[in-house]
Amino acid sequence: MEFVHTEQNTLTPLSCDCFGRCKPSELLRFAQAAAEAHCRELGADWETMAAKNYFWAVIRQKMEITRLPQAGETITVKTWPMPTTRVAYPRATEGFDAAGNSLFKIISIWVIMDVHSRTMVLPGKSGVEVAGTSFGTELKAPGGLPAGTFQTQTLRKVTPEDLDRNGHMNNARYLDWLWDLRSREYHKTHPLKSVTICYMSEALEGQQLQLSYTEGDVLRLDGSLTETDVCTGHTRIFSAQAVF
Repeated sequence: MEFVHTEQNTLTPLSCDCFGRCKPSELLRFAQAAAEAHCRELGADWETMAAKNYFWAVIRQKMEITRLPQAGETITVKTWPMPTTRVAYPRATEGFDAAGNSLFKIISIWVIMDVHSRTMVLPGKSGVEVAGTSFGTELKAPGGLPAGTFQTQTLRKVTPEDLDRNGHMNNARYLDWLWDLRSREYHKTHPLKSVTICYMSEALEGQQLQLSYTEGDVLRLDGSLTETDVCTGHTRIFSAQAVF
């Protein structure tokens, strides 16, 4: 068994923005694809987990970007599981350019969910063992983001394009939504430096989320589902913080 899984991706125009730079959400997709391929090697792929009525889900994710690669570049993505905690399976990912320079680092906190109850299953009760390692170069696991009331608000509905095979909004799509809150002209001179996303609940097709966020180069965002029950008010689906 290889502790580190490596694969290469050549950036096509579809992976890039209107300035020819890789979309930040594509980096998350590369990391997710590499993690899925590694899980297949480790015997913990989607099909194997589904047979046990489980699926993998990300509950927190942090990415730091040194440089957004350009269209036509080939990037090497390396990913490895870190030591399992009492509640989760952390995974580190790093991307490199052709010269071996680090482009980005990601740490994702993965958990096992029960398909039917949609509740988390602790590693000690899941029967799923993933051997982990640490090289000392990984990002520190992100903490939670407190709820906030931010001045600017908009609404956005979850569409079929947002969904993954688990039937809920894919983790990379949250970053696409965040990205859309800034204009083309802003992105031209303000490349993303880092982002932290905390996923509190599933976002499902047809649900309308209220996005409440800040202006400026540090964007704080809360995505909430408006409940019809006035006693519960708003339920946070996710929170994010991005630095441009």
